[in-house]
Amino acid sequence: MASDFAMDPETLDDLIALRRDLHAHPELGFEEHRTAQIVADRLEAAGIEVTRGIGGTGVVGTLRKGTGNRAILLRADMDALAMTEATGLPHASRAPGRMHACGHDGHTAILLGAAEALAGRDFSGTVHFVFQPAEEGRGGGKAMVADGFFDRFPVDAAYGLHNMPGLELGVIAAVEGAQLASSDRWRVTFRGVGSHGAKPHQGRDAVTAAGVFLTQIHTVVAREVDPLQPAVVSACALSAGDFEALNVIPSEVRIGGTARAYAADVRDQIEVAIGRHARGVASGFGIEADYAFARGIPPVVNAPGPTRIAQDAARQALGADGLRTSFPPSTAGDDFAEFGTRVPGAYVWLGMGPARANGQHHGTGYDFNDACIPHGVAFWCTLVALELGTAPAP
Repeated sequence: MASDFAMDPETLDDLIALRRDLHAHPELGFEEHRTAQIVADRLEAAGIEVTRGIGGTGVVGTLRKGTGNRAILLRADMDALAMTEATGLPHASRAPGRMHACGHDGHTAILLGAAEALAGRDFSGTVHFVFQPAEEGRGGGKAMVADGFFDRFPVDAAYGLHNMPGLELGVIAAVEGAQLASSDRWRVTFRGVGSHGAKPHQGRDAVTAAGVFLTQIHTVVAREVDPLQPAVVSACALSAGDFEALNVIPSEVRIGGTARAYAADVRDQIEVAIGRHARGVASGFGIEADYAFARGIPPVVNAPGPTRIAQDAARQALGADGLRTSFPPSTAGDDFAEFGTRVPGAYVWLGMGPARANGQHHGTGYDFNDACIPHGVAFWCTLVALELGTAPAP
């Protein structure tokens, strides 16, 4: 049975206008000053307590009602990407080289809409509306935690929502277990002895060593990781030599890339394996290898309890046909994990309908589908109702 939530046209028009304004004025991670100001102003206007500057440009709105001791966080990300938009829409980015290509403008508008709606409702407990900066690889979640988030805003559960092109409009996928992968970076520098390209025997060839290494590391997932454990190892950058000196074998080659996994032991295994291959290849060629593996964000893994509540919220808000309990995880990452690994959490996918043109995440033709705003707001309101003991969202 679906909730009787019905957003009035005036409220929906306001949230669409807000979303498109944010889209037209994208800001990169830790630069979301205008966005954070808009968020804080609207929260305060709704009578919600506001804390600014958490983790740089983060904003937390706190709404306490009744006598309940339980507290939860609802998180939206605010940052854009360093991309040039090619949609040609009236609300397209006005900032050259910056674009909301992942829908964080929509996430922000949805959570603000939910906060404003919940400010006028009764429940018993505390909701922290978390507007996070710098999700796109700049460590905004980690920065908020390092800034004392959990000391200042203790919570019992964490919830995140992200749009998903291709998932039907009016549908939310809430699935227990791994949803997003860990995101780590690795670098290898091979140091040989440079030589004339016509006399390779007079040097130690780091370029050929790098080629062998690249072949080997792409067997790590295929031949070393359990086939039932998803993982990714990709080389994404290579630097060596000079195209103005094609008769010179350089003494140094730098390679870097990314590694993804859902399980902690697989993450450890990949870190060890890349280093082992680098050192082994270097030894075989009589050169040296410097190796570094930088841990980024952990995987997003939905806990059983919050996932069940999220599923019930989606079912009540959108109807039985509006819930998917099976949906493939993504090898992308999201630093919602910085919250969801410290307290039980659940991260859900909000259906955007068919992707339009180059409308997948991080594509230059992406634009958030405003038709899913009421669905996201209804989900958040219903989830709070279930978590903090009130009737379904109106």
